[in-house]
Amino acid sequence: MGDRMSDTVRQPWSLSELVADLRSGRSAAEAALRRSRDRIAQTEEQVRAWVAFDESPATDRTGPLGGVPMGVKDIIDLAGLPTRCGSVLRADAGPAERDAPVVGAWRAAGAIPLGKTVTTEFAFFAPGPTRNPANLRHTPGGSSSGSAAAVAAGQVPLAIGSQTAGSVTRPAAYCGVASLVLRHGHIPTDGVAGLSPSLDAHGVYAATTADVALAWAALTGEPDPSRDAQSAPRIALWNAAPLEAVSDEMGSALTSAVARLTDRGAKIDAFPLEALIAEVTAAHPVVMAYEAARERSAELERADRLSAPLAGLLRTGADTPESDYLAARRLVSAARDELGTLLSRYDAVLGPAAPGAAPQGLDATGDPVLSRPWQALGLPAVAVPGLRNEAGLPLGLQVIAESEAAALRAAVRVERSLTR
Repeated sequence: MGDRMSDTVRQPWSLSELVADLRSGRSAAEAALRRSRDRIAQTEEQVRAWVAFDESPATDRTGPLGGVPMGVKDIIDLAGLPTRCGSVLRADAGPAERDAPVVGAWRAAGAIPLGKTVTTEFAFFAPGPTRNPANLRHTPGGSSSGSAAAVAAGQVPLAIGSQTAGSVTRPAAYCGVASLVLRHGHIPTDGVAGLSPSLDAHGVYAATTADVALAWAALTGEPDPSRDAQSAPRIALWNAAPLEAVSDEMGSALTSAVARLTDRGAKIDAFPLEALIAEVTAAHPVVMAYEAARERSAELERADRLSAPLAGLLRTGADTPESDYLAARRLVSAARDELGTLLSRYDAVLGPAAPGAAPQGLDATGDPVLSRPWQALGLPAVAVPGLRNEAGLPLGLQVIAESEAAALRAAVRVERSLTR
């Protein structure tokens, strides 16, 4: 097989079209499940997105997503299946007795969990076996590797993950699909093997930003933001220059996106808080390590059985003085107030979702640096697909706003500008 996958393998499945078919009666839950299983059978040997399946999922037709197959990241409890977290420490875990609240919320919306998708070890850096459906020789990103790849390959039209640094946004950018990182607090993180209580957040993947908007509306009961995405947005353009992380091809892609948006009437200004966001970026790993060492204290006691990256994180966090942690939290809180003032004047912030295209190789998952500040600030972020480099690999952008609805509205507008 060559470097590029064939179109018959990379084939995202439109959630919007499936939901329309299910609601109209043109399709049924059983048919959707059959299509999903057939697609998995065709592609899983190559993509390797799954770790376990529910052999007899309920085909509930109720709820706005009634009958939609869904993947669940394997740090999230799914009743009847083990939560192994991609770690040898959980190799003998028994089946979960109950769903995590987030799974219950998706079930209430009508989604049908098919099984568990690959995660990096405890949602940190040590990769699993998953490959990128845009190119089998490149990483799909992490830590929600399997969920992003399963959606990109068309195995399911919907999958859920989690983000502590860049674990939802980066895989979406690398695999060429859309994602949403939700704000903290709307849905509890109980039943999720997290790393950092102040940073952990739920995420969702679908083929396009309009699909993600539909899913979010179904989950929350709020109006679908994609139906109110007509006017040209006011955007603060974040180029992340102080971080010195953005590749030339990503910089060019961002410039191209700005030109297309401006042609369609968008008002775009330079982001005035670049230096402040760089400080928040540096504060994020301090908070993450400190909290992870305490959240995963049982694993820290068995660090000799962990991957080097995770063991290093936990040991660093255990050695971090509380004063450093509290100082980082204060910096983030002050920055959040300042950014809130800025966002009152704009619909959203637009910037790169990852430093560039997915790196070649499967022994690492890429750099989450461009998600760190927004995760520390607790803001919703939407990964926007639509751009590619000369080799055909996706180049994802991200849209950040005060609320999920605002971020999704702006993201839908951005994606329309990129794809029309």
